[in-house]
Amino acid sequence: MDGREVLRFKLEELRRRHRSLDDAIAALEHSVAGRDSLDLRRLKKQKLALKDEISRLEDELTPDIIA
Repeated sequence: MDGREVLRFKLEELRRRHRSLDDAIAALEHSVAGRDSLDLRRLKKQKLALKDEISRLEDELTPDIIA
């Protein structure tokens, strides 16, 4: 397995975790107790960090093309 394959594998895992956090946030937002919750903010912060990492890996995998 070369470096690019490893990055692709890691990228897919991060995307799965991001979707999982999306589901957890939606469930928490629909619960009465979760409307203004510290847990909700924590999950959103984790989701944002994952999004940043996903973007970084996508940039690393996509070659820069100078037109």
